[in-house]
Amino acid sequence: MTPVQRPLSPHLGIYKPQLTTVLSITHRATGIALSVGAVFLVWWLVALAYGPQSFAVPRAFFQSWIGVVFLLGWTFSLFFHLCNGIRHLFWDAGKGFDLKTTYASGWTVVAASVVLTAALWVFALGKGGF
Repeated sequence: MTPVQRPLSPHLGIYKPQLTTVLSITHRATGIALSVGAVFLVWWLVALAYGPQSFAVPRAFFQSWIGVVFLLGWTFSLFFHLCNGIRHLFWDAGKGFDLKTTYASGWTVVAASVVLTAALWVFALGKGGF
C-alpha cells in the first residue's frame, strides 16, 4: 500500500499574507518590543535614581542614533499595541467581525499608530526633545 500524497497547503511559497495575519503577527511582535523596552525603561529609572553620573550613560544611549531609532520603534509599538488592543476589545464584545469592518478597523489601527507616533514625536521635539 502506497501512502497518499496530500498537499501541504497552505504552503508559505504560495500563501498570500492577509492584513489580519500581518496585524496579528505585528501585535505579538509589538508586545515583545514593549517588554524589551520596559527593561530599558527600568535601566533609565534606576540610573536616574543613582544620580547624574549614572544617568549620563542611558542618556547618551537614548540620544545616539540607535537610541533614537529604538525610542521611535518603542513608541510605535506602544501605540500599535494600544490601538489593536482596543480593536480586540470590540471583537470581545462581538462587534466588527464582518470582512469589510475587519479590514477597515485594521487599516485604522495602522493609520492611528503612525499618526499618534508622529504626533508624540513632534510634541516631544517641540518641547526640547531629549
